[in-house]
Amino acid sequence: MRKVIVFGGCGFIGFHCARRALVEGSEVHVADNLSRAGARVNLADLRALADAGGGTLRFHHVDIRSAHEVEAVFRQTRPDLVMHQAAQVAVTLSVSNPRLDFEINALGTLNILEAMRIHAPEAFLVFSSTNKVYGGMEDVAVVEKATRFEYRDHPQGLDETRSLDFHSPYGCSKGAADQYVHDYSRIYNLRTAVFRQSCIYGPNQYGVEDQGWVAWFIIARILERPVTIYGSGKQVRDLLYIDDLLEAYWKAWQTNASGEVFNMGGGAENTLSLLELVAMLDPLAPTSLSPAYGAPRPGDQPVYVANAGKARRVLGWKPSIHPEVGVPLLLGWVRANSSRIGSVLRA
Repeated sequence: MRKVIVFGGCGFIGFHCARRALVEGSEVHVADNLSRAGARVNLADLRALADAGGGTLRFHHVDIRSAHEVEAVFRQTRPDLVMHQAAQVAVTLSVSNPRLDFEINALGTLNILEAMRIHAPEAFLVFSSTNKVYGGMEDVAVVEKATRFEYRDHPQGLDETRSLDFHSPYGCSKGAADQYVHDYSRIYNLRTAVFRQSCIYGPNQYGVEDQGWVAWFIIARILERPVTIYGSGKQVRDLLYIDDLLEAYWKAWQTNASGEVFNMGGGAENTLSLLELVAMLDPLAPTSLSPAYGAPRPGDQPVYVANAGKARRVLGWKPSIHPEVGVPLLLGWVRANSSRIGSVLRA
């Protein structure tokens, strides 16, 4: 039986990683400190799945800032696959508490790499990085249209040759982690793959104002919560449904795409601006969403679209779920779970 560790396995992406591994019959070790909204609910869902015969689940209450706690998981598990999804994910919190942001994202990642180097050097590590490693990209020409910004010269988005330019404490901490994961493959021959992700969305995402904007807009619409758009609302991201992301992760592992870095998003075919998402929701939900507006956030790119051509070439992967399909799927999950979501967000 394959052994899988999912750090941050009770968060949004980590939950789906653990769920897929359970469905495949793996021995799944979820390591999480349960600090995120919805973490305990997601853990309960994973336990229910395991109890129903979907693989073997073991939970470890772990703070990745503790090298001792991380090492203990590796000593007990000796995994085949490590999925690093544990992170501080909000730019706003990184600005107000940069030390905490650094300790979780940079130091926590180093702790995982060191434990893997010592106790599981044959394992494969998937690391969830971010497009924020490219900074504000002020040098990239952008044109403004009625409902969105667009790249002037990059119709297919930006690829991995783009220079790194960490902007904001969050960008710095995730960027440092990104480079550590990549370099441990070069220096120590660890099998790692880095995914610089754009906007990932899907069920079991308890989005809040400063993270998970697609889910947050939908949740706010259904629960009639106030929404603030920071900037004009014409900011554009390429959306990637969670199932498509997991397919890329698994292909990287199965093809042993060691030492690779991938820009990972829906690409030019799957873009939405904030304003366009608001308009898309209008006919789908019973109440209107009338957002307030605030000043732009530091390091917020007016456009980020990933050119995922490398993932197509190396992994034989491409996104399959367009936002016109994925957004209603997420909306349906929010509707079906509105009471639970409300309880989570009130906690």
